[in-house]
Parts: sequence; structure tokens; C-alpha cells
Amino acid sequence: MDTLLARALQGVDPDAPGAFWRVFFNLMAMVPWGALFWWSLAFVLVGAVLGAWRGRLAEGIVWALVLGPFGWFVVLARPRRPRVGPPPLPR
Repeated sequence: MDTLLARALQGVDPDAPGAFWRVFFNLMAMVPWGALFWWSLAFVLVGAVLGAWRGRLAEGIVWALVLGPFGWFVVLARPRRPRVGPPPLPR
């Protein structure tokens, strides 16, 4: 915890007016944004596949965007949407 705090406060004067923003930007620089992007993309792709399988493509994408892999369970818990086709021909 001390190393994290030292990295967040690196080059920051705590009494300066913009100290909060400087600490915030230092913390944001430590976040692995590339890995977060690719994992999120993978979660959305799996959500899209599960949603398409259940007949709810848009819901699968939205739930995966909002909840990540937990959104998959939401899509799987919903009932399948029946396929809508043309009415049967009269005899």
C-alpha cells in the first residue's frame, strides 16, 4: 500500500490547488487500459454469441457491456425468444 501511495503522490505537492487532479491522473496512469479493453471486448463477443443463441442478440451485447461476464448469466436466465415465422398456409 505504501508503494501505491508513493506512486500516486509522485511529483505532487499536497498543498497545491490541483493536487487532487494530479493524484487522480497518476492513479489513472497505473491502470492497464489495454488489457481492460481487450477483456471487455471478449466479454461482449461472448455475450453476443450467447444472446444470438437465445434469440436476444441486443440484450446479450448490452448485458455484457454493463455487467461483463455476469451479464452472460442474465442472458442465459431469460427464456428463449420464439422464432417468428410466417403463418401456416391454409389447406
